[in-house]
Amino acid sequence: MANFTKSRDETLTRGQLSKQTGCNIETIRYYEKVALLPEPKRSSGGRRLYGHDDLQRLSFIRRCRELGFSLEQIRSLLALVDRGDFSCAEVRAVTSAHLLEVQEKVRDLRRMERVLKKLIADCVGRTKPECPIIESLSRL
Repeated sequence: MANFTKSRDETLTRGQLSKQTGCNIETIRYYEKVALLPEPKRSSGGRRLYGHDDLQRLSFIRRCRELGFSLEQIRSLLALVDRGDFSCAEVRAVTSAHLLEVQEKVRDLRRMERVLKKLIADCVGRTKPECPIIESLSRL
């Protein structure tokens, strides 16, 4: 994995960076604001200029978000990469912790699915305003 340090070949505008990564311009601004992306260099006219390393870093962040990593988990992974001498074991530890969180969410979703299926099964769809789903959801 490459080190995501700023290269000297800044050639992309924010719009071009957005288009190449599929990441919304506002999201790029946000990632800069929360320091996941470094502040870009600027042209003499004040335009933000991004290079290949920014493209690679943003793609990494976007993929992590697609996999449900939190911003803090991404920050931890980027800190390891930026340090340059990270071990695979360190990356594995962050990823394993995230997997445990995902597995817990899946268990919670399965529980919700079972409850919702039962609520629906208990409801015969009468035309009266009496509804077992509403009654069940209203219980203390």
